[in-house]
Amino acid sequence: MQNLNISAAQFEHKSADKEYNLKIIDQMSGQAANEAADVVAFHECCISGYTIANSLSKREMLNLAEFIPAGPSTEKLIRLSKKHQITILAGLFEKDENKFIYNSYVCVNKSGVIAKHRKLHPFIHPELSPGDRYTVFDLNGWKCGILICYDNNIIENVRATNLLGADIIFMPHVTMCTPSTRPGAGFVDPKLWKNRKEDPTSLRIEFDSLKGRQWLMKWLPARAYDNAAYVVFANPIGMDADQLKNGCSMIIDPFGDVITECRKLDNDFATATITPSKLMDAGGHRYKNARRPELYRDIFSKKHQPEQHVAWLNRKEKV
Repeated sequence: MQNLNISAAQFEHKSADKEYNLKIIDQMSGQAANEAADVVAFHECCISGYTIANSLSKREMLNLAEFIPAGPSTEKLIRLSKKHQITILAGLFEKDENKFIYNSYVCVNKSGVIAKHRKLHPFIHPELSPGDRYTVFDLNGWKCGILICYDNNIIENVRATNLLGADIIFMPHVTMCTPSTRPGAGFVDPKLWKNRKEDPTSLRIEFDSLKGRQWLMKWLPARAYDNAAYVVFANPIGMDADQLKNGCSMIIDPFGDVITECRKLDNDFATATITPSKLMDAGGHRYKNARRPELYRDIFSKKHQPEQHVAWLNRKEKV
């Protein structure tokens, strides 16, 4: 494997405005390519918008969703990849011929779709169907995987994707700055975003608090460290419908160290060079080789009825 330059991007998307969002993806992909990036990764549902789905009917969701790869947004991504000579990863709502709807994420290059992942644990809309498989694919000589947002909070998903061969896991999100039972969680006032040029300090304090980055740092580096894998985390910044998101798009190496991160209170991308040597040098490589699956194979395979409770899914109050 050769070194690979990857950019993790963040931007403020407009809900249901695909033309605008693809314009920003066009601009940022070109900028990343000009800085020698081979790959640029954007956030979950960056083309369609995400939280807007919470207020849509099934008919409206079907109108917003697209076929993949035949839909116009995926075709546009392929053209942009060819234009800028860069591999692009981006998310949108997908529909199939049976009118099932998915939260999907695609990886494209100039030749077409390299990979597509359907979110395994969707929850923003009751009509979303879950994906039924892990996604592992080849990219410039590297084995890569995709897990969308909540997929990464179930640690078995990350380990399974890694054991299937993925040394780089793309983790597109729309997360942080939402209510939770954990101490310190909560919304961030959109007024701080509107006033960010005059008072960036107050906004940065909120974004970096337990509402945002401090919470992320409790678990995201562990996903990389435990699996000796690179993690490419992409998250929006700014307003997503009526919720404010704090960006922090970053790349974490197999040692669990943040090697690049977006810190602007604005659209931004951060690029890192991915090197093969860290995969073997990191402690997670030894830990995986020391596993004794005969001890826990039957435990992990016990029947289990999954459930989810998301505090902000059906909330009535407005920020």
